[in-house]
Amino acid sequence: MFGIRYAKVSPTTYLIQYRNGQPVREGTGLAFFYFAPSASLVSIPMESVDVPFMFREVSADFQEVTVQGQVTYRVADPKLLASLMNFTLKANGSDYVSEDPGKLPQRVVNAVQVQLRAALQGQHLQALLRESEGLVQAVRDGLRQPDGLPSLGLELVSLAVLAIKPTPDTARALEATVREQILKDADDALYVRRNAAIEQERAVKENELNTEIAVEAKKRQIRETQMEAERALLDKRQQIQAQEMQGHISHEKENETLTELRAANARREADAKAYAMGALVKTVSAVDPKVLQALALGSAEPGTIIAAAFQELAQNAGKIGELNISPDLLQQLTHPAAHTARK
Repeated sequence: MFGIRYAKVSPTTYLIQYRNGQPVREGTGLAFFYFAPSASLVSIPMESVDVPFMFREVSADFQEVTVQGQVTYRVADPKLLASLMNFTLKANGSDYVSEDPGKLPQRVVNAVQVQLRAALQGQHLQALLRESEGLVQAVRDGLRQPDGLPSLGLELVSLAVLAIKPTPDTARALEATVREQILKDADDALYVRRNAAIEQERAVKENELNTEIAVEAKKRQIRETQMEAERALLDKRQQIQAQEMQGHISHEKENETLTELRAANARREADAKAYAMGALVKTVSAVDPKVLQALALGSAEPGTIIAAAFQELAQNAGKIGELNISPDLLQQLTHPAAHTARK
């Protein structure tokens, strides 16, 4: 009515009111009345925007890859963006007069593609497939440069690379290479396991041999100890035998001394008897033998006397004509003691 309109925007929308080419009101979440014939409204969304992308680029080794991801941005300087692109609202206050607001995501995607192409041309395909975080960081740094998104008044919120895929032929070739490498790694692991088993077996054998050596050393030590004990026992026995031999020698020496003493005593006794006999013989040498015989027979036994009588008869046999001896006489002569006892 009469050109008076009411404008109200959300807190995530930056609104600028121009009058006669000059900004008279601006901010987020504004609500006001304005005179439409002389006013222009510029509405810039401030919320973050997610834009997916997918590019086909060439790596440093001339391999075609497909990069799929998503970039999230927001408006950091709405006045700078309003000066570069047309965000003016129509008279109805809801639609834009130009298509620039719809072109902003494509501009962001183009900036991402420029930075991504520069990063891809510096890396080989296998490096990209193995390690994509470096690629993402390089693109982020490029977008945050002054000639990147800040030149449009935008701010990078996040950048994510969801997939990096080579062509099917290249993928099959890489799969074959990786498969062969995996098989090689499996063979190497098998060889390593076998070598480890051999090493463990060798270690076990060495431990067994070392144990046997230790056991033999202990046995030898035991034998040496036993031999030392036997040698000590033999030395003791030899000492005992030597002591016994010394005792026997001493005893024999004492026996020898005793024998010599006994022999000396016997010699002295024999000498004494010989001296006494010599003195006796010397004494009786001058006496008549018959007198000596008579003296000897005086204390002799009856048989001795009878024998002496027969001896006398035998000496005078030539003088005797006839001698008769009866059996009774002989019996009496041979057994005088028994005959005397019967009486």
